[in-house]
Amino acid sequence: MHLLIVAATEMEIADFLATKPNADVLITGVGAPHCIYGLTKKLGSKAYNCVIQAGIAGSFGEVPLGETVLVIRDCFADLGIFENNSLKSLFGAGFLNADTFPYKAGWLENESQVLSATSLECCTAITVNTVSENLIMEKQYKEIYQPHIETMEGAAFHYVCLMENLPFIQLRAISNIVGIRDKSQWKIKESVASLNKELIKIVNQLTTTK
Repeated sequence: MHLLIVAATEMEIADFLATKPNADVLITGVGAPHCIYGLTKKLGSKAYNCVIQAGIAGSFGEVPLGETVLVIRDCFADLGIFENNSLKSLFGAGFLNADTFPYKAGWLENESQVLSATSLECCTAITVNTVSENLIMEKQYKEIYQPHIETMEGAAFHYVCLMENLPFIQLRAISNIVGIRDKSQWKIKESVASLNKELIKIVNQLTTTK
């Protein structure tokens, strides 16, 4: 099993790197554009059986701080039109069919068999280009997508893997509540510890399964 581990920053997977120094790892940088370019280029240089993205995320309130979850569907939540204080996706605005590959009803869904390598709680995520305290946008994201968590790279990761027909896993540990920018209330240390524990467990499971 040839695995590629993807993260936006080295900090998020530091414990994994210390434990698995010979693993194939890609640090893309923060944000969807960097993830799309970096991952696409990496996949063109070597054949992998599975790709795992690991990182921290914000929760919309249902997933507690410090918990690691498995993302089974994601989307580019702010890719669309915002006018008259109303957000419309590209699908809602009529620019793209919601079932155009690799989308299913507007979502980038993960149906890979490798998901069986973990029993973590499954969740719905959205990916945004701007993380902020904007209550109007937060309210609309909740109404339109009913998401559990928010990241800045997840949908980009799903998009590339689906386009390349490559099995993948997105792991996210909750470091903060969406909208709270006071980092004294964040649980970065705890979320990173949880994330790396689960990442190591899954990699061990996948590399020892016959």
